Amino acid sequence: MSHLSEIPEKPVVGVSMPHESANLHVTGAALYTDDLVYRTKDVLHAYPVQVMKARAKVTALRTEAALAVPGVVRVLTVADVPGVNDAGMKHDEPLFPDEVQYYGHSVAWVLGETLEAARLGAAAVEVELEELPSIMTLKEAIAAEAFHGARPLMVTGDIDAGFEESAHVFEGEFQFSDQEHFYLETHAALAQIDENGQLFIQSSTQHPSETQEIVAHVLGIHSHEVTVQCLRMGGGFGGKEMQPHGFAAIAALGAKLTGRPVRLRLNRTQDLTMSGKRHGFHAKWKIGFDAEGRIQALDATLTSDGGWSLDLSEPVTARALCHIDNTYWIPNARVAGRIAKTNKVSNTAFRGFGGPQGMLVMEDILGRCAPQLGLDPMELRERNFYQPGQGQTTPYGQPVTQAERISLIWDKIQSDAGIADRKREIAAFNAAHPHTKRALAITNIKFGISFNLTAFNQGGALVLIYKDGSVLINHGGTEMGQGLHTKMMQVAATTLGIPLHKVRLAPTRTDKVPNTSATAASSGADLNGGAIKNACEQLRERLVQVAAGQLGGNASDVRIVEGVARVLGSDKELAWDDLVHTAYFQRVQLSAAGYYRTEGLHWNAQTFRGSPFKYFSYGAAAAEVEVDGFTGKYRIRRVDIIHDVGDSLSPMIDIGQVEGGFVQGAGWLTLEDMRWDTTDGPNRGRLLTQAASTYKLPSFSEMPEEFNVHLLQNATEEGAVYGSKAVGEPPLMLAFSVREALRQAAAAFGPAGLSLELGAPATPEAVYWAIEAARRADVKSDDSEFLAVPTALSNA
Repeated sequence: MSHLSEIPEKPVVGVSMPHESANLHVTGAALYTDDLVYRTKDVLHAYPVQVMKARAKVTALRTEAALAVPGVVRVLTVADVPGVNDAGMKHDEPLFPDEVQYYGHSVAWVLGETLEAARLGAAAVEVELEELPSIMTLKEAIAAEAFHGARPLMVTGDIDAGFEESAHVFEGEFQFSDQEHFYLETHAALAQIDENGQLFIQSSTQHPSETQEIVAHVLGIHSHEVTVQCLRMGGGFGGKEMQPHGFAAIAALGAKLTGRPVRLRLNRTQDLTMSGKRHGFHAKWKIGFDAEGRIQALDATLTSDGGWSLDLSEPVTARALCHIDNTYWIPNARVAGRIAKTNKVSNTAFRGFGGPQGMLVMEDILGRCAPQLGLDPMELRERNFYQPGQGQTTPYGQPVTQAERISLIWDKIQSDAGIADRKREIAAFNAAHPHTKRALAITNIKFGISFNLTAFNQGGALVLIYKDGSVLINHGGTEMGQGLHTKMMQVAATTLGIPLHKVRLAPTRTDKVPNTSATAASSGADLNGGAIKNACEQLRERLVQVAAGQLGGNASDVRIVEGVARVLGSDKELAWDDLVHTAYFQRVQLSAAGYYRTEGLHWNAQTFRGSPFKYFSYGAAAAEVEVDGFTGKYRIRRVDIIHDVGDSLSPMIDIGQVEGGFVQGAGWLTLEDMRWDTTDGPNRGRLLTQAASTYKLPSFSEMPEEFNVHLLQNATEEGAVYGSKAVGEPPLMLAFSVREALRQAAAAFGPAGLSLELGAPATPEAVYWAIEAARRADVKSDDSEFLAVPTALSNA
């Protein structure tokens, strides 16, 4: 067993415990960024001047009327920027634009003594425009060839030979929607400046170091003059990885110019209309199977909707390509990626970071092709699994380790969930109910863990032991409700060999741990846990030397367990507090900076080859649904999940993450239908679903009536902190099972062996139209056309 994954005696990791801030959350005592306003004197409030056009040139901006509004202190414009007028890492996101690029784009910000004064001031700003042509949809962008950023190409094997050897060749198109993060806490920042001109910014950000960097270059100062702190976030889901930087920069600019604290918090409508979403995608594909239904070749083009600027669209698109294979061996493939430039908010990271989009394309293909091949969808999936010991690699060249877990989890969920018996029960139910149908689908996942950009795979920590034996840990990860801080406290307590109550965690801030990566890519526990473990090991090594001297033994024989140091084979012991006190008086350093970098990664973005991931996470979900044939309304009767998190650092946290990820994925695939005004009228580009009243989120009524989640046992991950695996993103893709079950239930209203298209999201409306297509099917038809699909499949 590797040193990193080895678990000591009586560990604190692996023990189920509540979230470290759970009591604060439920009592309302937990502080978020905007709560700090009420503890800060003389705060100014920032409000955006939004332009309600999809695209337009700003020909004049007049602020005089705003300055005349009582309570307005200043109007921030491009003329006030002392550094670089850009809030993005690609230098394509002007903080104060001279060309409006989406409906609701802000061109100036008003600072007021009250939020109402700032709002009235913003309404008084006069903006003259020259309206310009806009692109709103992926189809418009593709037709106009409006693309930006890199266009990756992933190639493996011989695609032409693969199709020639295929007994069946199918082709089609698939477009699916974007998704709103809808975190409970909207974007917020509070900036203050001290007597030396140093800036301190409280920000709801997943990436404090990058927030620090953007603020510094907007203000034309160095990073050491800016400190960014994140207490916690009320949700992030990727939406606060890149998008908070510009808002923090506005607050910082206002504080710099006025000398007063500046608060910026978007209301819900502003957050929905001014911040990016999950990328919607369009896929055009062609796939070949042999006579037994095994994939021979795949040729696909994935087009992501990047919105007006690049943001993180390039790595999102790249990860979609890297995950199109999911758990399936594709010997010959050519998959191209491109990013559409549209006049919408700049789409950004969202839980899964392109992985769900790539995997959804493959699951949709298999769900549509299985009936055409005369196979049960479960059987088609199983026939194409990666197999252990075959030397199989992904289309980008990474060996698929632990491939045996794919079939292991698949078989186990069928057994544990009683799939065979339930499928027979469903067949009997469907035969007896002409207007209501049920279906059961199983899908599985393989998700790569690590940032695609190798340099991001590093983490830092600072661990302090005080003379009384108490421990304070600092690390570079941010807490957005996912339980990272809880796990890090468990890692520290386990490594030092002390009870958890001895450990406290400080808020994430850039003057404690510098140059951190975003808390993203499901890497938070891996990177920061490795760094904390490293720092604690340095401290423990110093302390066992002291203990050996006190106990009369060799340092190599000293063990610290549950806060007591002992020498192997001896009855002598030394309490932790006494050990620390002794170490201090022996002038032993009681603080340590820890560092961790993920080893074994290499990636060439130009050739699209390498091993960008440390390991793969696996899982499977079985979902049973019931659909009403008159309305398309459905309910999720039961869901069973088995998920691989290695040796769980904190099982209660991990199970909660699996449950939450699954429900969020089900929302994306079945409920959350973003709508934009794509007409040529005056409101072209307006987001129509800009509130919870029009954008439907999963609630208790959409939860599975029976929900069984189990973590895979005996699943140690060598080379990861205490044998654990990431849990943040992979469970979201388990929700594919719900959409596939809905497809099968809709098809049950038609003839046997029907291949059916289903919209994404599969809203009740989309399910209804799929049911109608099934009912229209000619029972005697034996042609090979997909119903409701514009491009026919062809048999080779």
